This record gives sequence, C-alpha cells and structure tokens, in this order.
Amino acid sequence: MRSPCHAGLALALTVMSAAAQAQTTPDFTVSGAATLISDYRFRGISLTGKDPSVQATVNLSHESGVYVGTWAASLDMGDRYGPTEVDLYAGWAGTVASRTTLDVALAYYSYPGGEGPGRIEYFETTTRLAHDFGPFSATLGSGYSWNQAALGGDHLYLYGETAAPIPGTPLTLKAHGGRSRGAISPDPNGYYDWSLGADATFGQVTVGLSYVDTNLRHNPAADAAALLSLAAAF
Repeated sequence: MRSPCHAGLALALTVMSAAAQAQTTPDFTVSGAATLISDYRFRGISLTGKDPSVQATVNLSHESGVYVGTWAASLDMGDRYGPTEVDLYAGWAGTVASRTTLDVALAYYSYPGGEGPGRIEYFETTTRLAHDFGPFSATLGSGYSWNQAALGGDHLYLYGETAAPIPGTPLTLKAHGGRSRGAISPDPNGYYDWSLGADATFGQVTVGLSYVDTNLRHNPAADAAALLSLAAAF
C-alpha cells in the first residue's frame, strides 16, 4: 500500500491537471489550490498522526453564486479510513447586505480505499456569515450532520473567526475558536478548539504559520501544535 502522503500527492496532481484543462467562461470560473501542511488538523484533531498532509481543491463557480467542488487530503488514521479523504460539496455564496456575505453548502465526506465492513461516509450542512469591518473581517459559522449510519447520532460544530490584514505588508493575522459536540466528538460532553496564526501571501503563493490547541487533555491527537503550510492557488 502506498503511504498516505504519496496517495495524496498523486490525487493533488491529478486534480490540478484537470483544472488546468478547464476553460473559464463569462458565467463560470474554475479555481483551485494545492497545499502542503505539516499536520492536517480537523477542528483541532490531527488526522495524519501529526505527520504532513498533501491537499488539493478545485472549485467551479457560477456568477449567480452557485458553486460545486471537491477537496482531498492525505490521511494517516489506519486502514479503516484508508490513505485519502475526498470531500464533495455544493452551495451558494453571495452578498446579503452591505459588506456582509453568506455561504451555505452541503458537503459529503468520504474515505475511499478504507478497509473493513461498512463505508465511512457522511453529509454535513455548513453555513458561514461574514462581515468586513474594514480593518478586519469576522465570521460566524456552523457545521451540522444529522444522524447517519457512519455517525450513530447527530453532530454540531459552531465557530467564530477573524482575519486582519496588516496594511503595507503581505501579512494577515487570523484567529479561530470553535465548539464541537455530538457523534464525531471524542468527548461526549463536547470540546473546544482554537488557533492563532498569520498568513503571508506573495502572488498566488501563501505561507501560513499557526498555533492550534484544544481542551482535550488526554487525547494525543489533539495536543497543542505549531502548523506550517505552503499553498499555491491557480
């Protein structure tokens, strides 16, 4: 079996090649990115055993605000999940008030290549409401999964985040805080995750550095960590 990082790299290159061949029309726009990150954290919990992850995304959006896309990442969670996570999503994003945007979507999480009985796959609805205050932007969001076979119950994630560009520099400061409770949470009472960091953008390339932590004190996958990422948009 190939290692998770090799599987993710192959998938990233395939996705980027397909996107490069797509044509942008006045009504549709194709965009995407490839990312290398030192640890894939999902709501504060490592899904790569604290090892690096290769990730890629491709998005097709219409001028009406409707969009569809796919996102993939290499994993290291054992044979049950397989080497790769592949997400499919569709939604709408647009302006709902002055300097205020809304993004609503349905995401499908899948883990092709996983071994064992039953497939691990589930849906989640997501919502993001963002407002640009000028010096900084603020976002409130949620992710909700109803009771599905792979979950054994429902799950709710609520979060808030902010981003503040530093004028005259390529830097943007970021902060995030969230609460997870339900079937996916490793703690039946739920848990919190948070992060602080900064991105430096140079054209189509972004370098990120962040500190991530949770209040799950007895879960090694949720220990505090510094994450370094390198992303290239196209």
